[in-house]
Amino acid sequence: METNFVYPVIISYEKDSSGFDYLVYIPDFDGYTQGRDIPESISMARDYIGNMLVEYEKDQKVFPKSNSVKYDLKENDIETLIDIDFLKFKALDDIKVVKKTLSIPNYLNQLGIQNGINFSSLLTEALKERLGV
Repeated sequence: METNFVYPVIISYEKDSSGFDYLVYIPDFDGYTQGRDIPESISMARDYIGNMLVEYEKDQKVFPKSNSVKYDLKENDIETLIDIDFLKFKALDDIKVVKKTLSIPNYLNQLGIQNGINFSSLLTEALKERLGV
């Protein structure tokens, strides 16, 4: 199964009293999201696409093909592509805790206990940093 996807989006600037001045249209899902600026708009589009793919998967629907919908650009529209690693997106949403057994040197265990270190939190933080999530 393919896990990396790319979909086009159209970002339009429209001054909005809420501060979300960028309207993002995702044609292949016929959906919209918003952002305060271009980077946030791209992030919101990626999140929208990821959540739609999760729903399609739950409903056992076929994922839309990229660029399957024709659309017209207005003068100030920005067309760009949004990529998403679907497996990574789903993994970041899976916050279920699992128990792991590991081994560390006794002296580190003793020092950690003396210093009030939460080993689970420390390992989680280290893994997130190492894995870039």
